[in-house]
Amino acid sequence: MKQLQILEPGKAVWKEAPKPEPAAGEALVRVRAVSTCPQWDLHIMRGEPMFPGMELSYPYWPGQPGHEMTGTVEALGEGVVGFQPGTPVAVWRDAGPYRPGAYGEYVCVPAENLLPVPNTLEPAQIAPLELAMCVQVSFDQLEPFGQLSGARLGLTGMGPAGLVAVQIGKAMGSHVVAYDPVAPRRTLAEKLGANECLDPDLESRSDRFLDFSIDLTGAVSAIEFLIERTKRAVTLFGVLRDHVGFGPSHWYGGFSLVGYGEHNVDSARRALEYVATGLVRLDPLITHTMHFTEYERGVELLARKEAIKILFSP
Repeated sequence: MKQLQILEPGKAVWKEAPKPEPAAGEALVRVRAVSTCPQWDLHIMRGEPMFPGMELSYPYWPGQPGHEMTGTVEALGEGVVGFQPGTPVAVWRDAGPYRPGAYGEYVCVPAENLLPVPNTLEPAQIAPLELAMCVQVSFDQLEPFGQLSGARLGLTGMGPAGLVAVQIGKAMGSHVVAYDPVAPRRTLAEKLGANECLDPDLESRSDRFLDFSIDLTGAVSAIEFLIERTKRAVTLFGVLRDHVGFGPSHWYGGFSLVGYGEHNVDSARRALEYVATGLVRLDPLITHTMHFTEYERGVELLARKEAIKILFSP
């Protein structure tokens, strides 16, 4: 089989590799397609850790950082139940960076990280399921603070996660206010159901007219922008790398700033239900479809913000 490996920052190769065999608790999956997780791909190709304090060395683990994958079960390791050869599946949870990733023709995945998916779904419609699960976790973080149905929900950053959040927010009955400085992304957010799409650079209103908010950027400026406009709670999806200002003006009134939660299969199943019923569409996030041999060019498109998400196939 063949597999992608990032040899050094900016350099990836599509090379021969041994076909893996599933260990106990694993499934061998024949890969149909993998969608980019843009921040992972950009950071690793730039030579930057994805998370603060994360160790990074090259050559990077083969097949990594591919994890938003859909494929077909080829074989099962000892003890695996609930699947059989031929079952269409998608990854709902990344197995971690220190094992082979999904950028290859085959990959072994812990069976607990897979969900069976409808065979009617095309790869672009289901490969980013793991992203949808991650976004659902942020919505779950807001649930203790009140009903989202009928609430005004602010979202900063209309990249892939933000576009999923727009749709989940609508599915939950919220009035969605989407913020992004890039006009085409605001246009796509509107097409996917956002009630209002605003340029944060032109938005001067600072009274708290949002009930809840989710930041999907990790940028301090975007988080503080939401804090000044939100009554009840702001939860953080984007990876936070700096300190955020939380001062006396935020102390009174029950406002909460909430960190990210934990990946879990219940959130994954909820996200899959949204996708299977058409309430959330993942394929509009895919702006380019490429072969794995075009990986370097694809990441360049992500870096120039000429692509939102790329679907790679073997």
